[in-house]
Amino acid sequence: MSFEEDDHVVLHDKHSEFDGEVGTVTQTMESMFGDVTYTISFEDGQESGVPEDALEAAPDDADPDDADE
Repeated sequence: MSFEEDDHVVLHDKHSEFDGEVGTVTQTMESMFGDVTYTISFEDGQESGVPEDALEAAPDDADPDDADE
């Protein structure tokens, strides 16, 4: 599944401080080999160069902007 800018996603990367958190896709980048990586924005920062297989679509009720409520 590919993602577009402004999609809400859950990051699955045990080496990331944002593992398991919901974020928003802010940028997509395609390499010359056709591989797509993403920049994901979280409340406390961002993660760049995230491969598609480390992401899943966030549930519809998971809005990262509502994390404080």
